[in-house]
Amino acid sequence: MDTWKKWAIGAAVVVVAGAGTRAAGLWGGSNGSSSDTLKFSFPTEIQTLDISKNTDTYSGTVIGNTGSNLLRVNAKGKAVPELAKSVKVSKDGLTYTATLRSGLKWSDGSKLTAKDFVYSWQRIVNPKTASQYAYLTSGVKNADDIVAGKTKVSELGVTSKGNVITFKLERPIPQFKYLLTFANFMPQKQSFVEKQGKKYGTTSAKQLYSGPYKFEGWNGTNNNFKLVKNDNYWDAKSVKTKEIDYSVVKKTETAVQLYKQGKLDRASISTPELYAANKNNKDKVKAPEATTAYIEYNQTGKNKFLANTKIRQALNLATNRKELVEQVTSGLSTAATGLAPQGLAKTASGEDLAKYVAPGYKYDTKEAAKLFAEGLKEVGESSMTLTITSDADSASAKTTLDYLQGSLQKALPGLKVEEKFVPFKQRLSDSETQNFDAVVSLWGGDYPEGSTFYDLFKDGSSYNNGQFENAAYTKAVNRAETTNALNDSARDADYKEAESALYKQANFNPLYFRSGYSLARPNVKGVIINTTGLNIDLKYAYRK
Repeated sequence: MDTWKKWAIGAAVVVVAGAGTRAAGLWGGSNGSSSDTLKFSFPTEIQTLDISKNTDTYSGTVIGNTGSNLLRVNAKGKAVPELAKSVKVSKDGLTYTATLRSGLKWSDGSKLTAKDFVYSWQRIVNPKTASQYAYLTSGVKNADDIVAGKTKVSELGVTSKGNVITFKLERPIPQFKYLLTFANFMPQKQSFVEKQGKKYGTTSAKQLYSGPYKFEGWNGTNNNFKLVKNDNYWDAKSVKTKEIDYSVVKKTETAVQLYKQGKLDRASISTPELYAANKNNKDKVKAPEATTAYIEYNQTGKNKFLANTKIRQALNLATNRKELVEQVTSGLSTAATGLAPQGLAKTASGEDLAKYVAPGYKYDTKEAAKLFAEGLKEVGESSMTLTITSDADSASAKTTLDYLQGSLQKALPGLKVEEKFVPFKQRLSDSETQNFDAVVSLWGGDYPEGSTFYDLFKDGSSYNNGQFENAAYTKAVNRAETTNALNDSARDADYKEAESALYKQANFNPLYFRSGYSLARPNVKGVIINTTGLNIDLKYAYRK
């Protein structure tokens, strides 16, 4: 427990105030005046309310504020009791015992029980659910075999008796308490889920809520909806705001205009133009996050160029990350040094993990051109066309691809870069189905420990969209999660080895560690901002 406590407090970065969000673009208040209603906005549509299947930040923000888990991350970054009144851990770290509070209810007034947690864990590992987050259960007894279809779901090491839930682990999992705060492991009522069938989570009416708020007004496609205080929530007395109105506002310029008109309490100014125009505004605040932007290469063999290691290495060497962040973000973000971003976690010695593991990505056009020419010769071609996909509804996507197009073509004679823009939802789908040559992706940490990033690219991972296999990388990550799970310094060294393996094979191309600024109305208080997990916790939010 002492090791856990030290790690948890040191790794989590949280800000309390009217602050920003990791990936949501903006949020606001009701005309800047005193009101029981707040107004928030997302830069793109909600995808789903299915707790087991959700993968995107915006749906996760709704799920995380309308649901609760056994633990909740507080304003100091600590995982503290929520629906559980206590969580005890055995000395060997292999058994977690959670005891629920008495009298817990769902939003419809029905009883919330320990069985609802067991069902949610069983549902996420069930191959029929096809959850992309099933990999997070690895290390729970029989989870890997269940996900692989080798063992019955009922054999999962998550059981209940009365109001007690017991988790049996096959190995110590350093981040396990944070999984007990994570939205995808929130309870689900089996009878409700099965009654809704395929419609479960497709509208606000097709979900039950265990958290501070209920979700209303979302029909699955519309762009205006709201959070309403859940009177059946166990800690309803702490929820000061009765209603939070949401809308989708896709243009950041529009949000800034609404902010200045007093119609929003927050607006992102994370584009170079908006930041330059508003950097002296007294309402400017920094929005902390642990997010990495990177290019994924399709390495399935469909693209013979990207199957060639030298060509991927050339593309990485031809990427001027420092100039990219200066020109595209005006220096707001930081040039990426690897997969794990700044501010995610600390090493055993107290150093930022990103700095410790950095394998040495550099900009070298001479070496890039040499490797590119060699790679083209190896695949029997004299030129190459590369299509890079990005989000049509992202304010910075166009300028990012424009920069990459010009700089890569200049550095690599014989290369032609084509830009492809698709809606956020389609980009997620195209990534999952390998319908791309190269795609710009962003990943925000789910918890403050390295595996939230390093699990992405293990062999067979559902998030390894490029579908590459790197034996040295996977071996290092697996060792960090098994043999060295409770040895902080050894685990750090494993992550460093994993970064080196990715770098040598050029399996992906890190671009920048994202950070930004917003204009925030100072009279909105109590918002908890996390760099990982639930990025905006509105439980205590209110207008002063």
